[in-house]
Amino acid sequence: MSFRKLDIDALDEEKYFEENTQTRTNEEISSLVNSKVHEVRQILSRGQHAQALSRALEDPPYGQDVQESKDIATQVVMEVLSSTKLSDIPTVVKSLNPEELDVLMKYLYRGMASPELYNCSVILSWHEKVIATTGLGSIVRVLTDRNTV
Repeated sequence: MSFRKLDIDALDEEKYFEENTQTRTNEEISSLVNSKVHEVRQILSRGQHAQALSRALEDPPYGQDVQESKDIATQVVMEVLSSTKLSDIPTVVKSLNPEELDVLMKYLYRGMASPELYNCSVILSWHEKVIATTGLGSIVRVLTDRNTV
């Protein structure tokens, strides 16, 4: 008789297979990302950084076969972050809801992983302000979430 009621061997990281919960095709995701990029750039050209960032963080592309869409979405988020004045960062961060802040944190870590592509000083400035608002919980949620941007 086993004293365990839960099969912990089934929880082994090596045996984990991501379920395909994606309901949209890759073409639909690519189309949505491209339309979002156009919309975000229009909002950004009007100088509305908070709205542009909120729109860029909305409905991020998740999945294994959408790397190109993820790269495009990351690029547009980094454009918004780079174009925002340092003094405006706290106001923009406070205007975001908790889900958007967690998605922003995912993009910040994605940007930190590619220092040759993105300005790390900008990313670290945003990281500092997001942590001041959300606390360490945001870091934990991002690092434990299997959905990556």
